[in-house]
Amino acid sequence: MICETAMTDIDTEARRYRTLFISDVHLGSKAAKTDFLLDFLRLHDADTIILVGDIVDGWRLKRTWYWPQPCNDVVQKLLRKARKGTRIIYIPGNHDEFMRDFPGVHFGGIEVANRHIHEAGDGRKYLVLHGDEFDVVVRNARVLAYLGDWAYDTAIAINVVLSAVRRRLGLPYWSFSAWAKLQVKHAVNFIGEFQKVVADEARRSGVDGVICGHIHHAVIDQMDDIRYINTGDWVESCTAVAEHQDGTMELITWRQLASLPAPRTDVALVPVADLLREREAA
Repeated sequence: MICETAMTDIDTEARRYRTLFISDVHLGSKAAKTDFLLDFLRLHDADTIILVGDIVDGWRLKRTWYWPQPCNDVVQKLLRKARKGTRIIYIPGNHDEFMRDFPGVHFGGIEVANRHIHEAGDGRKYLVLHGDEFDVVVRNARVLAYLGDWAYDTAIAINVVLSAVRRRLGLPYWSFSAWAKLQVKHAVNFIGEFQKVVADEARRSGVDGVICGHIHHAVIDQMDDIRYINTGDWVESCTAVAEHQDGTMELITWRQLASLPAPRTDVALVPVADLLREREAA
């Protein structure tokens, strides 16, 4: 099930789900759509929230420290949900791989796990992992991965300029960065191969499906006997996967901001950011 959602002013009651899956937020990157994610989290609740990697962009933070208040607001929002009883599981990705040193540790009620087996409401079992270990470029050629990351940043910057021009001309939104990324990856059949190897890992794990992130390509698909679900990202597409109480999986695309709460100015630097700084200083 795929849903593109735009909230109205009167539709302000939080929607409740069994589980929410969110990945590739890239906090610490100027491209992160923290305002959209805050809006989404304010209007969506769940018994469990699983963060499927690349929530914090350690690669960019190592190059240039960028942590504005909205990054704090996102983490504080998640911490408040944890305090109110939501189970939150953090599965690190390649951009926040520093968190992989802390499996089983709780940070403010947020559990860290390198991978997780999720049992849905319909009894199906899903392997949940970020997926970067199945990306040959990330695994075997870190320099190429960093170059690709720089190229993606450049495409995002071009996208900002093109979007402004298209708005002035009255044209609809079109993502140059998403188009360029898909052209390159289609040329090497990257997405299809990634999906195949991740589905193979799910089979080896003896589960019914897999939920991952990493490639910023949101989809719910059936690959023979394995259900493949990718949560997408919060840099361009602003997507999440929601599990209903009966186990039905829904892909939500968040396109429109409702009224946002006032930014918090009374919070200290978030624990994840402190952790990254301490690790860099060590």
